[in-house]
Amino acid sequence: MSSATPHPTPEKEPAPKPRRFPLADVLRVGRPSNIWFKPAFSVVAAVAPPSLLLVALGRLDLAAYTMAGSLCALYAHNRPYHARAKALAGVVAGMVGGLAVALVAASLTGNAVILVAVGALLAAVQKVVCDVTRIGPPGNVILTFVSSASLFVPQTLGQVPGHVALAAVAGVWAWSVGMAPALVRPHGPERRATADALNATAAYVETGDGHAQARASAYAAVQAAWQCLLLTGPRSLATRRALERLVIRAEIALAAPADADPARLRAQARALRGTGRVPGADDPRSEADELLGVAAERAIPHRSLWSRLGPLTPIAVRTALGCGLAGYASLALGVGRPYWALTTAAALYQANITLTWSRTVQRVVGNLVGVLVFAAVAPIADLGPLALVLCCLVFNFGAEALIGRNYWLGSVCVTPLALLVTEFPGYQGTGSLITDRVVDTLVGALVGFGAALVVTNRRAGNRVATALTTVGLRRERAARLLADPQADPAALETARRDLAAALVDLRATADAAAGEWWLRTLPQERVVLAEQAGHRTLAAMVRRQGLAAGSGAETNRSAVAGASPDTGPGTGSGANGDTGNDTEDVRP
Repeated sequence: MSSATPHPTPEKEPAPKPRRFPLADVLRVGRPSNIWFKPAFSVVAAVAPPSLLLVALGRLDLAAYTMAGSLCALYAHNRPYHARAKALAGVVAGMVGGLAVALVAASLTGNAVILVAVGALLAAVQKVVCDVTRIGPPGNVILTFVSSASLFVPQTLGQVPGHVALAAVAGVWAWSVGMAPALVRPHGPERRATADALNATAAYVETGDGHAQARASAYAAVQAAWQCLLLTGPRSLATRRALERLVIRAEIALAAPADADPARLRAQARALRGTGRVPGADDPRSEADELLGVAAERAIPHRSLWSRLGPLTPIAVRTALGCGLAGYASLALGVGRPYWALTTAAALYQANITLTWSRTVQRVVGNLVGVLVFAAVAPIADLGPLALVLCCLVFNFGAEALIGRNYWLGSVCVTPLALLVTEFPGYQGTGSLITDRVVDTLVGALVGFGAALVVTNRRAGNRVATALTTVGLRRERAARLLADPQADPAALETARRDLAAALVDLRATADAAAGEWWLRTLPQERVVLAEQAGHRTLAAMVRRQGLAAGSGAETNRSAVAGASPDTGPGTGSGANGDTGNDTEDVRP
């Protein structure tokens, strides 16, 4: 049996040339996140009490500091509560730390050139930390906005401890808001992740095995479900085991979509709503499932901190350079709030240039529409402190409700919110606020995107080659275990999880590299062939594990035959179980 990953005949690589940036679909409105209401209601619950208390005390000028801590409630809604507690604590610490650095810098110097440099460095650090920890939306943007805006707030060194304490207290309240749902639905995040995996698998089964995008999305959802389950705490062991069985059901359906029942998968996903009993998987194999669950905890590869930081170097340089230049350009134009340009630049940088371009267009459009919305609501907000706070709460909710549909829609609410926050210390002229915001948006977008074009990610192609090698090695190991009738079931499961993780990483790496503006042609054919072979091997492993309890050696030999890229998929799943007819590029 050939276990090597097939390679096409090497050809001379063409010279790199710039890719065209897309315009179609950049502003298309999509479906909202299935948990959009959680951050939306959480941020309102976190912002309202401290702000209304300050209104009652007549100290709304301090609301900017409490809001810094309250905005931490936007994070980590997709994590199990055991992991969310730590993640939210880290966000609060990062928010308070960034605010403290900014306020100390503001109290020590009023030199705008130095303050912009400090803001750019803070933005780069925040971007890298958020990416390396995979904290998720809203990422570094909120942290950067708070710290960069605080750099230009008049401050004395003696005031810093009190202002930082306000943010810390509000951050603790935000942590409590984020953790409160655990009292009602303690396993909600992992149940949702499992339901997403089941629904994505059902969608793949319904579209047919040849639909590459649905297949890649299903594999990614299953992988995300495993990662979520492995973040659960020890008190969730029984529930986790039950959910693992459902994820295994999804994996079996991915291996043999012709034999799967999408209605059954969707019914199991619906049953995960609420707090009722976790539905049993079809044909449960309790002992085998226990092995799968134990092996899964060891199977997720853990990369060193340095290996995760290395690929982020170009993005860190882009962020520091783009934010610094944007701030200085704003100063040169005489705009009084250069932190808006700095924040605009920081919000642009995504995994590659193509995504950065899309975010640039979305940011500019959203901000320009947002200033018109601000002009319309400014007279209402100027009625008094209470009206101002209520307007901020509405825009906080609207931003989270809309941003999942498209970033520009969320920006329509974020922009007036940012403008209203500037009025906490006192009334600001509406005309000057709008002018400054429009200029800073355009400056930040142009300069920030220009920096992204200059700082290219030339190592992206090398990471694709590394990912291809990793997939090949893990597939070879899996094939060797499949060829051994006496292979340890736990070793088989570990090899399967390693291969699945490598395939998901390969697709993410290839997609990120494909979006770079100036890069040598990627080995797309090798990527597709590696994915085809890897998915056939995964299918064979799932069939062997699924039938091992009662089918004997003949079935196992059939499953092993299905792992060979030379002979195509095996017949272990029945006459209609052809799961390896992969002829399309796999793009999530």
